[in-house]
Amino acid sequence: MSFHATTAAATATTAGTGRAARVRRFSVAGLVATGAAAVALSLAPSPAHADAPQSVNTTAATKVSAESVAQQAHTAAKSAKQGGGGQLDGWINEALDIMKEKGIPGSYEGLHRNIMRESGGDPNAENGWDVNAQAGTPSKGLLQVIQPTFDAYHVKGTPDDLTDPVANITAAANYAADRYGSIDNVDSAY
Repeated sequence: MSFHATTAAATATTAGTGRAARVRRFSVAGLVATGAAAVALSLAPSPAHADAPQSVNTTAATKVSAESVAQQAHTAAKSAKQGGGGQLDGWINEALDIMKEKGIPGSYEGLHRNIMRESGGDPNAENGWDVNAQAGTPSKGLLQVIQPTFDAYHVKGTPDDLTDPVANITAAANYAADRYGSIDNVDSAY
C-alpha cells in the first residue's frame, strides 16, 4: 500500500459517526527509541499473513534483517534475565577507568545509552544484515564496531579482541571522540 493510500485509509470516516478514525502512527525514531524488540515485532509477519504470498519487493535481505533483529532482541532479553546488567555496569566502569587514564572523553550515561541501543547489552551481538555485513565485515559487540574501526581505534592495554566488552567499549569511545568529540554526542548509529 502506498503512503497516499495509507493516509487516505487513516482519514476515512467511521460508519455512522462522521468522525475521523483515530490511527496511531509510529515514526522510525519511535521504533528506534523503543528498541530492537519493537522492530522485531513490527517486521515479523502475523500468523494470518505468514502463508500469504510475498510481495514482489520482498527480498531475502529483508527476511534476514527481521530474523537478525528478532534474534538480537531475544539474546538481549535472555542476557538481562541472567543478570547481564551487573556485568554491563562493571564493563562500563572498567572502560571508563581506562578512558580516563588515556584521555578519552565519555560518561557512564553516554556509554550505557549507546550500548543499549546498539546491542541491548549483549557483548556477543552481531549485525548480520546491514551494508557492513553484506561486505563481509559485520558490526560486533556491545557498541557494534566493525573490525577495521576496532583495529584503527583499539586502546592499548585492552584485549585485541573485537567482542571483548571493555575493548569494544573503549575502541568505540575512542572512535566517537575522534569523529564526534565524545560518545556522549552520539544519539544514533555512528
